[in-house]
Amino acid sequence: MPKTPEEIIREDIRALTAYHVPDSSGMVKLDAMENPYPLPPELRRRIAQLVEAAALNRYPDPGAGALKARLRRAFAVPDSMDLLLGNGSDELIQMLALAGAKPGAAVLGMEPSFVMFRMIATFAGARYVGVDLRDDYSLDIERLLSAIEEHRPGLVFIAYPNNPTGNLFDAGLIERIIEAAPGLVVVDEAYHAFAGASFIPRLARHPNLLVMRTLSKLGLAGIRLGALIGPGRWIEQLDKVRLPYNVSTLTQIVAGEVLQHDAVLTDQAAAIKLERSRLLRELQRAPGVTAFPSDANFILFRVSHAERVFDGLKRRGVLIKSLHGSHRLLADCLRVTVGTPDENTAFLTALTQTLNA
Repeated sequence: MPKTPEEIIREDIRALTAYHVPDSSGMVKLDAMENPYPLPPELRRRIAQLVEAAALNRYPDPGAGALKARLRRAFAVPDSMDLLLGNGSDELIQMLALAGAKPGAAVLGMEPSFVMFRMIATFAGARYVGVDLRDDYSLDIERLLSAIEEHRPGLVFIAYPNNPTGNLFDAGLIERIIEAAPGLVVVDEAYHAFAGASFIPRLARHPNLLVMRTLSKLGLAGIRLGALIGPGRWIEQLDKVRLPYNVSTLTQIVAGEVLQHDAVLTDQAAAIKLERSRLLRELQRAPGVTAFPSDANFILFRVSHAERVFDGLKRRGVLIKSLHGSHRLLADCLRVTVGTPDENTAFLTALTQTLNA
């Protein structure tokens, strides 16, 4: 008799819900924290020329040496630190979880935070321990230190700024977590361009600290590139679980060229921060809306009957993210990505119409 999924697939995997990406065709797309601005035409033409000349019949540079050199400059990586590249941050999280998933090993994270920390830990067979934030979305340091002492996690993930709440945790409290942790602490700085704060300068101070960056939020989500930065003794071991040729030739070409024009990305991030300020002001003025300050490129806000508001926005052609039901601290919460001025105006108009319907 043919085997069934119930007989072959692990029970904890069957219990999961797959990560859902909704159809956004024809919508004002403000659900995925993407940079809304395309690259300038002259840069796109240069990339097209480079792609035309690329040897796509050959495997990519397995070490991505030229790209790593440009990332070092872009991220101000100290000479004493190494880099490991991944197909987006997700693959780096997977490498970390796979390498550290000893029998009975625990992975610790904050809740609510980036859902892939928990999901990938489960994929790897690790025991995930989630510690709730305080009601104001700050770190509950006493509960965190207690959980570290009890569970002795081999990995601790901290999003900085946090997704989906948008806030930067207190750096001093993060240092206390790093010092208390018996294993690695990974600070995920996916939204660094919009926050300005970083733990990269602290890497030399903490031998168990790694910092993760991505180009996705900077405007290159389509090429999938993430970087893990830290001491060579960690990177060397983690590199053993990296699949060969995981960063494609096209990704290396595009990222390498764009990083030589970093002012483009810096200017776009500045425009997004300006619009973030406007969007937050307008949301805070809206009756019945509680909007939370953000250091990222999105804003979390709470409304009554969030699912009804979410559906009303979709009917009016605007797609954002509903977080209602995902965690007790996110009851009636929605998250909107900061778009272009026109996209943000369209969202605000649709929100007003929905709230007044």
